[in-house]
Amino acid sequence: MTSLIHRPKFTFADPFEWLEQSWPFATTEHAIRIEESMKDDVYHVRAELPGFDPDKDIHVTADNGMLTISAQRESRETGEGHSEFRYGSFTRTRTLPVGADTGKISATYTDGILEVTVPCPAKQQASTEVPIKVAKG
Repeated sequence: MTSLIHRPKFTFADPFEWLEQSWPFATTEHAIRIEESMKDDVYHVRAELPGFDPDKDIHVTADNGMLTISAQRESRETGEGHSEFRYGSFTRTRTLPVGADTGKISATYTDGILEVTVPCPAKQQASTEVPIKVAKG
């Protein structure tokens, strides 16, 4: 028997990502497909945004430790006997790494791919286990 129920992929790295991508009725915005990595103390995000005008349609913001990429598309093509339009809002928000220098974020748009780089000069500390004291009651 074939199941018609779509089961979203769940990963512990981003437990709420499935919510953004699998529940389109929860918002009028669509998720942007991204790749992210950390190399040489620089956080990199590549976002698929083909067909957008980066000067008017794409916005990158950093606020309260979060990086948000948003885009708005409205286009109409008309031809003999028909017209076609595409529109929609797209957004994706990611948590910035510890030590991210938001004053030095840069973004480049090439061939439909937006590349955002965020320097993170502060080294992240290794995990430290905190001892638990037991109170006598």
